[in-house]
Amino acid sequence: MTVNMTKGQAISLQKQDGGTLTAVRMGLGWKAAARRGFFGSRTREIDLDASAVLFADKQPVDVVFFRHLVSDDGSVKHTGDNLVGGAGAGGDDEAILVDLARVPVHIDQIVFTVNSFTGQTFQEVQNAFCRIVDETNGQELARYTLDGGGQYTAQIMAKVHRASAGWQMTALGNPANGRTFQDLMPAILPHL
Repeated sequence: MTVNMTKGQAISLQKQDGGTLTAVRMGLGWKAAARRGFFGSRTREIDLDASAVLFADKQPVDVVFFRHLVSDDGSVKHTGDNLVGGAGAGGDDEAILVDLARVPVHIDQIVFTVNSFTGQTFQEVQNAFCRIVDETNGQELARYTLDGGGQYTAQIMAKVHRASAGWQMTALGNPANGRTFQDLMPAILPHL
């Protein structure tokens, strides 16, 4: 059963039978918002980019994004860049796979971001979401709808972090501005 998350909400990444998840997918989906024009409504392609920044004791140690598809240790993988979006209603346009069992013990948080590489704002995006899926069986565990309509070009979506009972996911949903994950680092740090 999927949990529809709200900003700031945290959920355990334990299986319902009490076992631990071994691999999850952070999926990102979006659609371009229709714009009314002189000749009717039309859409413009939107290039959103998902990134995962790996932290150890609040220090960034690795990043996975469209130009670095696999973390140095191999535990986090980006499935590839989508330049136009379009799913926005359930399917993933971009995805980052996390093999929780392989994440090195010194990595305590993985922060997921989304940014508009072309600089378009979220006013031009609709039906944007991020979701966590149990990669072993394809079951969606949690979904967070990314609030659209703002004059910002990025969002700090969520984080997966170690807790005493295993891994947890927290929906962050904080708007930010920047075209790359590097631009977003000042906005990420308060969430660690």
